[in-house]
Amino acid sequence: MMKHLLKAVTGLLLVGISASLALADERPVLRSQVMTLSDIVTIGDFYSNTGLLASKALFRSPDMGTSGNVPASLVAERARAAGLTAAGTDGLRTVVVFRGATRLNRDQLAGLVRTSLADRNAGLDPDRLDIRLLQAPDQVLADPKVHDPIRIDRIEWSRNSGHFTLHATVAVEIGTQPLILSGVATEMIDVVAVTQPLRRGDILKEENLDVIRMARSKVPAGALTDPDDVVGKQARTNIRANAPLARKDFQRPILIQRSEKVTVTYLMSGMKLTSRAQAMDDGAKGDVIDVMNLQSRRIVPAIVTSRGRVRVHAANPVVASLNSETN
Repeated sequence: MMKHLLKAVTGLLLVGISASLALADERPVLRSQVMTLSDIVTIGDFYSNTGLLASKALFRSPDMGTSGNVPASLVAERARAAGLTAAGTDGLRTVVVFRGATRLNRDQLAGLVRTSLADRNAGLDPDRLDIRLLQAPDQVLADPKVHDPIRIDRIEWSRNSGHFTLHATVAVEIGTQPLILSGVATEMIDVVAVTQPLRRGDILKEENLDVIRMARSKVPAGALTDPDDVVGKQARTNIRANAPLARKDFQRPILIQRSEKVTVTYLMSGMKLTSRAQAMDDGAKGDVIDVMNLQSRRIVPAIVTSRGRVRVHAANPVVASLNSETN
């Protein structure tokens, strides 16, 4: 009998403890920090477990993007007055209230100008726009509850001078306020340049090349944008470093100079004939130049194959004119 009585008492104690713990879990607890996007701070912002009282207003929020300290005793007093009778300070002296805002710094404002210009000018690459703000706030604070907190009304831009003025409206706590940004938006273009000066006749190697970004208005006509267009080519003139390269600045490497003595090869079935001749023109690989046989003085066309060597067009009259010998 005594054993059953002890079990019953123990059971009641456990139920009581569980109930006490449940009540403790449901007791409103004051937060040390509150984050809100609204212009008011409610009981539910300050306390957990507030039930139907959560939406009751207690204080006005700080300005957007700022914070403020509220005495914990005052929070508890107002919460109890609003019906949360179990509200206390929970050992806190103050509660910090943060009010959020959409913040845009000058870099983000420049990005806004960049995307706005690209949206309104077909074919304009925003990544190639250099934006310099001349008149703009250090930062803009907008209402974070608004999906598009900044609305672009219009933007004026001179593509030649680069000057722009952007007119917009910013969603703030109450209504909107105007925003005007002005500055210079410059179209940039990547062009090919050399890192070190080249002398006339130098062969351009890949490691000599660099890609530089310049204002489109300052890029000369014919400037190269693809390094592959000139790698392995020969400089026609002296070229300075960090200046845009043009196709006309280069040529295929000259393998044969005018008046140079060359070896002429004529290939035919079963034999190879060679002769010495004099080049009448400069020639790069694959060029057709005139060569003069040193003995017969006859001039014939030939294809440059390598340095100092040419191949004669396959034509019967040529063979007789070469005074050639069989290798």
